[in-house]
Formats: sequence, structure tokens, C-alpha cells
Amino acid sequence: MNVLVTGAAGFIGFFLSKQLLENGHGVVGVDNLNDYYDVALKKGRLEILKGYKGFSFELLDISDREGVEKLFAANRFDVVVNLAAQAGVRYSIDNPHAYVDSNLVGFVNILEGCRQSRPAHLVYASSSSVYGENRKMPFSVADTVDHPVSLYAATKKSNELMAHAYAHLYSIPVTGLRFFTVYGPWGRPDMAYFKFTKAILAGKPIDVYNHGDMRRDFTYIDDIVKGVVKVMDLAPGTGGGQGDNSVTAPYRLYNIGNNEPVELGYFIEVLEKHLGKKAVKNMLPMQPGDVAATYADIDSLTRDTGFKPETSIDEGLGNFVRWYKQWARL
Repeated sequence: MNVLVTGAAGFIGFFLSKQLLENGHGVVGVDNLNDYYDVALKKGRLEILKGYKGFSFELLDISDREGVEKLFAANRFDVVVNLAAQAGVRYSIDNPHAYVDSNLVGFVNILEGCRQSRPAHLVYASSSSVYGENRKMPFSVADTVDHPVSLYAATKKSNELMAHAYAHLYSIPVTGLRFFTVYGPWGRPDMAYFKFTKAILAGKPIDVYNHGDMRRDFTYIDDIVKGVVKVMDLAPGTGGGQGDNSVTAPYRLYNIGNNEPVELGYFIEVLEKHLGKKAVKNMLPMQPGDVAATYADIDSLTRDTGFKPETSIDEGLGNFVRWYKQWARL
């Protein structure tokens, strides 16, 4: 199978590409290597992928319409996995155009590429951020998500609407995945656990928002990748059966999370244990665009694919801390 993975030098894209290559598939990886966070981290991931025989890389921004058209014209992809996006809730407050370019313009370019080339399945990244002000727990894909609290969330909800329209109009099998707080080795430096680790080891205080009254459905990267691979093999049909969310289009939407929210205070305690050092906490109010809790209902994903997360917070953070110390040469 020949797979296009956009955002291949990103956190999830790297691990997914690596797993697909180890499974014997060919992977064409696309990334623009932007400087939203340390490019050295992206290049480090990319160097590992370049060591695999079945991997090829294209330096490309998916908002480049002509470049994306040429990419699809030059390749025959069996499956397309679109993970390229401008990430981050807080960054979207001050940099809205980055989200429009990547998450909206870029995504419609990918959809158009799929319309022209007809892959067997398009899988794309959405986000738990789309749930916004929802209070019902756990979050279900059947819930209404019409009240985003950040532009990032609004672009991801827009992706879901755009994808359904293309699935309906052109019969492109499409599956969207709402990821829940993915963490692990080689992760994103803008994420709290990464920033906490760096600050604690440096003896600096950590910023704890909403005075610590936060819960997150932290999901370890290996579990995420297992779920994505399973979904890739299950292209949706029409008619609303077998977990499909649309009666008019070959379109499906899943939550992909740990299904077990963790209190932020406990999360910090586990991190302190693995670091062997206590955190100095700077308690702050809730940040604009943030939410107090996330919790994924994954019943339909488990029913349709057998997906079940296996990695505890203790194991996952232990793996991250060991990697971080090696990466930072500590």
C-alpha cells in the first residue's frame, strides 16, 4: 500500500509513518518544516524516517495549491492521511492567518487532490477542541459542537464539514479522528507536559492554569498510532451502518482518546516522580480558548476496530522523561 502522510515530520505523523514503514507499506511524507516549534525536533524525526527504504519526503506546504496538485498528479496513493495543520489553541489567538492558510486552504487542497486521484480512503485529523463549551461527559461524536472557544477549534470543525461535503458530493470515503491530548517521546514542545518537564529540571516554576482544576484525556502516542492504523483499513460506506455518522455519504467520525481523564494535579505528581524533582507551581486563572476538561467516548471506535488504549499515565510519562533526558543530553 502506498500512503501519503501529510505532517510527516510532526509528532503523530512521524510515529504513524514509522509504523506504516515497519508494516511494509510505502510512505510519501509531506511537511513544510515550519518554525512553530523547534525545527531541530522535526528534522530529528525526519532523519529517522529517511532510514527506511520505503520512505520518500516532499518539502511542501499543503496551502501551496499548485504544489499539492503536482504531488497528487505524480503519485498514486491508496490511502491519504492528512495530519498537517497549524496546531495549538493559544497560538491561534495571536496568529489567526496561520490557521486559515494551513487548516482551511491546505485542507481543501488535500480534498481536491483526493477528488482527482480517488484514493480508497482519506483519514484526517480533527481535535477534541471542537467540543468547546460542552459540559456533558464523556464527549460523544453525536454531541452538537457548534460553540468553539478558539479559532483552532473552529477550523477543525470546519474540516469536518468540508470533509463531509466532499464525501457526499464525490463519494470519497473519509474518516475524521478527534484526537485527545496526545503525549509521549518526540512530542510537541508547546504541550504542557513538555514545558513542565523542561521547567522542573531547570528549577523554574510551571504555569498551572485554572488553579489546577483541569482534567485531560491524555492519550499515549503508541495507542493513537494503533488506532489510526486500524481506522485506515476500514473505509466507510453509506447508510449509517457499522459506525458511520452519515446516511448520505461514505463518511465517519471517531473520538480517539484514552477514555480515562486524569486530574492535572495527579499528572504533575507522576511527572515529578519520574523526574525525581518537585515542581514549583505558579497558579493562574483559565486561559482564553482553553477548557476545563476533556473525556473521550470511544465506544464506536472500539466496536468497529477493536481499539483499546493500553498505556497508563505512569508508563507513558516514564517513557517520555527517559527520552527527554536523552534528547536534551541531561
